[in-house]
Order: sequence, then structure tokens, then C-alpha cells
Amino acid sequence: MARNHALDTLLRPAVELYTVQVCLAMAFLCVFAPWAVALTPLFGLVTAVAFLGFAIYRLRQALRVLRYRRNIRRLSFYSMTSKEIPVSNERLFVGKGFRWEQKHTQRLVDTYLPQYAPYVEPSEWTNKARRLEARLEFAPFPLTLLAKATAWDNAANPFRPLPPVGGLPRLHGIEPEEHDVTLPLGERVGHSIVLGTTRVGKTRLAELFITQDIRRKRRGQHEVVIVFDPKGDADLLKRMYVECERAGRANEFYVFHLGWPDQSARYNAVGRFGRISEVATRVAGQLSSEGNSAAFKEFAWRFVNIIARALVALGRRPDYLQIQQHVINIEGLFLEYAQKYFDEHDPKAWEKIIFIESKLNDKNVPFNMKGRPLRVIAIDQYLNQTRVLDPVMDGLRSAVRYDKTYFDKIVASLLPLLEKLTTGRMAELIAPDYHDVNDPRPIFDWMQVVRKRAVVYVGLDALSDTEVAAAVGNSMFSDLVSVAGHIYKYGIDDGLPGEASSKVAINLHADEFNELIGDEFIPMINKGGGAGLQVTAYTQTLSDIEAKIGNRAKAGQIIGNFNNLFMLRVRETATAELLTNQLPKVQVFTATPASSASDAVNGKTAFTSNTHDQLSATSVPMLEPAHVVGLPKGQCYALIEGGNLWKVRMPLPAVDPDEAMPKDLQELAEKMRKAYQVGQATGSEWWEAPGQRRVADDLPLDLQDDFRQMAQGAADAGDAA
Repeated sequence: MARNHALDTLLRPAVELYTVQVCLAMAFLCVFAPWAVALTPLFGLVTAVAFLGFAIYRLRQALRVLRYRRNIRRLSFYSMTSKEIPVSNERLFVGKGFRWEQKHTQRLVDTYLPQYAPYVEPSEWTNKARRLEARLEFAPFPLTLLAKATAWDNAANPFRPLPPVGGLPRLHGIEPEEHDVTLPLGERVGHSIVLGTTRVGKTRLAELFITQDIRRKRRGQHEVVIVFDPKGDADLLKRMYVECERAGRANEFYVFHLGWPDQSARYNAVGRFGRISEVATRVAGQLSSEGNSAAFKEFAWRFVNIIARALVALGRRPDYLQIQQHVINIEGLFLEYAQKYFDEHDPKAWEKIIFIESKLNDKNVPFNMKGRPLRVIAIDQYLNQTRVLDPVMDGLRSAVRYDKTYFDKIVASLLPLLEKLTTGRMAELIAPDYHDVNDPRPIFDWMQVVRKRAVVYVGLDALSDTEVAAAVGNSMFSDLVSVAGHIYKYGIDDGLPGEASSKVAINLHADEFNELIGDEFIPMINKGGGAGLQVTAYTQTLSDIEAKIGNRAKAGQIIGNFNNLFMLRVRETATAELLTNQLPKVQVFTATPASSASDAVNGKTAFTSNTHDQLSATSVPMLEPAHVVGLPKGQCYALIEGGNLWKVRMPLPAVDPDEAMPKDLQELAEKMRKAYQVGQATGSEWWEAPGQRRVADDLPLDLQDDFRQMAQGAADAGDAA
């Protein structure tokens, strides 16, 4: 079977087996009956060896055809425990697969030809078995055994059902010789994006990448791993902890989760900065800058900057809670800073201020200062009489001199954001109390994480509150961009004694990143690579990004910064075309049988005939969007290393018997599993009315069991109905 022809037809009977049979028969004769083929015993042995060698050669060709036909219908099972995942210091393991070439497009086109349907589509008896199973679902006991027999997932079952992964097995089965697919680590600085609809393997691929990032150790040091998980995947949290334990990094593992504050670490998004203006940029940067909102955003930036400068001057670390308090009540901060300033520079000023205050009444108070405390008005009038060269004082004074109603209007867009970030127990997590020594929950910041080479899991509880999750995620992104800029300029050991260390890889994984994306994300992928930041983003479609950003040009700008593309099954044609439009066209050959007959010109021959196959070439896309839509679960196309296309399937997870977690993380993972079931974002069962559990908990202990029994009885009655 030659392999160097234009048409490499493998969808056919394995005719090589006929040659194998003949060669085995001849070898038997040459050994046991050499006289039957006119050979001496010695030459019979030599000839038998030759026949066996040729039989082995043809058998390998036959097995290739048989394996190809099997893979077209059903791929072999591929699983791997986390221990077995290969970890390299030079390459990132993706899965098993092959590089897609013209011959694979040719083979894929051939599978759609009607003459090859018996080798590609399930047989009629297999389809009948599936219909029989559906009919016998509620049949009496003896008949259900027949349905279980036909549904038995074993190679001995001739009617064995396909794996529940959907899609078209032929997309990967067209290449029987697959091998490990890896991505050079040097390519990851160019960032990677993983696109795929829900429940097709994005999180599994994330686990595969994160496991390697946690366990990798280059030049004697581990790498930084940061995972943003908006929806809250308990299995992903468990995987990260187990891998940290295996790698000896359990003490470097932080869990930040908005939904479970008791088990969460704490984090201050604005507490660390290189320049004080970064605080205002991180807060006001999340406000809309479209149309008339741009002016209000600038006003909000200015007032947050004034407040941050005053807090730092007073020796305090800014946080969202303090910023919110002083935006609402700027007079309190003005009085506090004035107290500090005059005590240090002009202790006698208070006598004059109190004298001015005693002369104030409703008639002589300026119109723009009405509603302000008299002490604030007195300080303002004193500053009119005395020249004070202090930028913080000038900023605070300009803020309090605004008409209070006007001031409230221009910061109106800022207050909802601050409310999202400081409502309830969330303030404990993103505005931590550094002086509370009785709180065992750790506090971290990004520079500390980078220096410790730590692993961070960020659960944003987006199923419960999408707005708050996006606000906190954007704050963290903005802070991370600032830290990346500092590392790019000064390195990670700036300000520390000793020799500066080399740049460390910061592996950032953003699952469902369309929930988090904002203007802060653009500079991160634009310029973060210089600081060692390697972003891997996971989302469903391009439209999700565009809908979140609200600007098609910005969405294109974001996508244009991802050099590596992993495309799982998608349902949107425009998303599939992001891959297919970047691929070249290839020549596909079609064989057309032709025959002819003609009368002979001489009397000896009655007629002549001619039969041949005519090859014609057609230019077609290397892949069609339909091939992306038809991918089975756990498979993807990878466009990596400068546009090379690979077809990959990821290993399915196998059970690890020795995986264990500490008690507090076990409780958190169990709560996440219960709370984040599909369609149960509130943590209650679908049949329960909102607040039902809370009502039961408020009842006396002797009545709680009766209440729950009543609720269960009502649910059972509903099921019976």
C-alpha cells in the first residue's frame, strides 16, 4: 500500500489480510512440506522466513487500515491521573494529537462521500439497538436486561454505544498515528485564549495547564500561578490544593472567595501603589467613559485622588471602605487633615478659626457653603486670609467649596461602584483591618504573591452577584497591571537587600474572563509580557467579549493580543471563523471513474475498451466552521507557534486515590458544590421558595424538624402529581 499517492484511501476493506493469509500458508508449506513447492528443506526454511517477513509487512499495513476505520467511528479511551501529567521546564503539555495538513483535509472530505458511509456512520443494527433501549426504558424487569445488554460499554458488545461526548469522531480519527502535542514555554508570553461553549472541556484544559504551572520548577524556583474563577468550580479548587501539596507549596497557597468570607484570605486592591495617583486610577477606571460619562469619570478620579492623598498624609493605608466614607462625608476628612496640619505648622490658627466660627450665621454663610458644618466654613475663611502652600489642603478645600448638591451629583456615578465593593461582609475581604491581630485570615497583595512565588485562587461568586464579581475582578486586574509595570521597570526585588533576582513567570488563568474583562485588561495583555505576565483566558464566544466591552474595536484589540488559540466546540459561526479564516486553502483531489468502448478497425478484434480514474483538483479551505462546531467534548484545534494548526484531544481525568484536602478547604469545596449547581445560583433547591431555609432556621429548634417535614411532604406531593 503506497503512501505517496495523491489519494490515500483508507476507508476500504483491509485487502492486505488476503496477502497475509497466503504468505502464512506458503510459509507453512515451505517448512513442513518443502517438496510440495519443489524446495529442499534448507531452502524451504529460507523461503518461509521470507514469506513471514512479507506477511508481517502486509499485516502492519492491514492494521493501519483497521485502526483507521475504528478511529473514524470510535476513538480509543484516553485518560490520565494528575500524577501522570508530564511536567517540562521547556514545554507545556496539551494532549495527544497531530499537525493538520492537506492530507487530513483530503481524508475528511472523503468521509462525506456516500460510498464510504458504511465505514463512517453507525450501522443499521446499532441504530436499532439505540431505539430499542429507548422503548424498553420503562419496560418490566426481564426486558430491561436486554436494554442493558445492548447498552453495555464493552468491546465485546457489537452494538456498543458511542461515548457521551457528541460531535464527530472522524475529526480526530483521520490520523491513526498521534503523539504528544506541546507548546514551547517561550510562546506563552504571547498569551493564549481558549474558546469553547459550556461543558466541552475548557475547565479540564485549565486544570491541565494549571497543574503543570504549579509543579514546574525552573532554575530552582517555582512560578507564580494566579487563577480567576468567577463561577466557583470546587473541583478546580481541589486540584490546585492537591498539586500545591504535591509540589510542597501548601504554605504558598491563598484562597480568596467572595462567597465564603470565613474561609477566604483578605486583599486590599488599593493598599499598595508606586504612585499615589494609582489609587484613583484603579477606582475610577471602572467607571464608564462613553459620551457624557467621561466628564463625570474625570471628576470622580480627581476626588478619589484628593481623598487618597489625604489618607496617606494622615498615615493611613487607603482602602475602598475609607474612600466610600469620605466621598459621602468629605468634611470629616477636611477637618481631620486641618487639625493635623495646623497642629504642626500653625498652632495659633485655631484661636482665629474659633473666632470666625462664632461670627457665622445663616445670613453671612456663602451660598455654595450652605449645609456645611460651621467649623468647615470657618477654616475655609481663615485660609482665604492666610496663604497656605499645601497641595493636600488645597485639594480638600476645593472639594468642600463645591455646592453640596452639585458635589453629590458629580460623584453619583462613583457611589454605586463603592457600594458594590463594600456592602456586607465583603468589606472584610477587600478592606481588611491590618490591626486586628485576632483575625487568622491572611492578607496578601500581588507584589507579595510574586515575591513568594505563591499560588492564588480567586473565586468571585459571579453566579450570586455578577456586578460585584466584575467590580472586584476589575480592581484586581488594575492592581496587577500596576504591579506588572513596577516589575518591568524595577524588578521584583526592588527595595529589598541583596542581589536582584531574575524575572519570574506569572501565569494568570482567567476562566470565564468575559465576566471580568474591562479597560484594565487591555494594558495587561498589551504590555504585561515584559514583566513576565503570561495570560491564559477562557471564554465562550467572541460576542461575549464584545458585549462586555461594548466596543467592537476594543474587542478586536483584545483578541489581537492573543498569539495562541485553542478552539474547542463553539456554537457561533463568527467565533469558529476566528480560526478558519486564518488558515490557508489547500488542494483536494477527486477521483472520477471513466470508461469507454469502441469498435475495432480490423477483423481480429471485435472491440476495444478503456477504464481509468480521472483526478481533478479543487481548492477548499483547510477547515470549515462546521468542523469546529462538530468537535467532540475534550477535543480542540490549536493554532500555535506562529500559525501551525494542530488537532488535539485532552486526557480525561482518572481517579487519584491519595488526594486529600484540609478540613477548612474541604468544607469550602463542599459548600461550592452544593451552591453552584446549574440553575441554583442562590444555593437553594429549585423547588424551594426564596428564603425558605432562612425561615426554617429562624424557628425554634423543636419546630424546625416539623417545618422541614412539611416542606418535604409538599415536594413529594408535587412530584406525585
